[in-house]
Parts: sequence; C-alpha cells; structure tokens
Amino acid sequence: MKATDLRPGLGCKIDGKLWIITNFEHRTPGNLRAFIQIRIKEVVGGKTVEKRLGSADDIEVVDLDRREMEYLYSDNSGATFMDKESYDQVILPKDVLGDALLFLRPNAEATVLFHDTTAVSLDMPSSVELTVKDCPPEVKGATVTNQTKEATMETGLVIRVPAFIKQGETLKISTAERAYQSRA
Repeated sequence: MKATDLRPGLGCKIDGKLWIITNFEHRTPGNLRAFIQIRIKEVVGGKTVEKRLGSADDIEVVDLDRREMEYLYSDNSGATFMDKESYDQVILPKDVLGDALLFLRPNAEATVLFHDTTAVSLDMPSSVELTVKDCPPEVKGATVTNQTKEATMETGLVIRVPAFIKQGETLKISTAERAYQSRA
C-alpha cells in the first residue's frame, strides 16, 4: 500500500516487526517534497516510534481482525473484554492499552484489534461521553469570559472544562485531544 493511503489503526510490517499506526500526518513543507510522518506502536514490545516516509513508498499492510467487545473490568493483569457473540473473554495488558482506560466506563463497547487470535490493540472512538465526578463550584459571571477549570471524570480522567460545568453533568470528550467538546 502506498504511504499516502495509510490511516491510523492499520497494522503494518516494517523491518520484520508488526506495528500499528497511531498517528498519520501528510506534510508539504515550503519548497521541499511532500512526506508522510507516522507514529507507530510496536505490538510485541509496546514502544512508540516516529517514522518519515516518502509519498511513493510502499508499506506492507497486515490485515487486523476488528471485533466489537464489551469492556468488563480492569485489575493488575490488565483490562478484561468480552466478545458479544461468543462470550469469550480476552485480557489486554496495561502496556498495550496505555491511557485508553481513562475513556472507558464499565460495560462500554470498544473495538479490539486481533492479529492471528492475539489481541494487539484497542481502537478508540473519536469521542466518548463521561460524567463529571468532581469539579470546583460554578463561577458567577463566567459566561462572558473564556474561563476554564479542572474537572475529574468518573473514570479518573482530568480535563479542562468551561467554568459553567457542574458536578454530575455528562460531557462529550475528544479521545484524540483529551479535551472537552460539548455537553452530551
């Protein structure tokens, strides 16, 4: 597959190792040739590397099986997900998940990526809805200025929110930017 056709979430083989593309950016600097900047995560070791590719470079893409699963719980060994069709349970280690658990509440649906029956990654949606667990009280007159405050969500995620947000509200949060989008 050409480098310009790559997208986040695709599996690829580079230097004989299996990688998952986590970030993709097509850059065209001033008077230079265009290039592709990708951030890839190694499936086995979990390390993340940035790589620069030419627009015409060919990359070997690996077919990953995507299964809709339900997030059940997490413990010291990792997070447990259940297949909704066969009721099989899979444990994803914490090093594979990264900070994805901050966006998942129990019983939430998630897409788990498999390579040959082995769970290798979690495909996060672009936004999630979480409830505010703790935040400072509402500030009077905060509707005119662009004031923000820290809010702790039900999963432990801490983000900056507008000053008019109250405890108990459900918010829409961007998983890519880790930022407040709107009220749900």
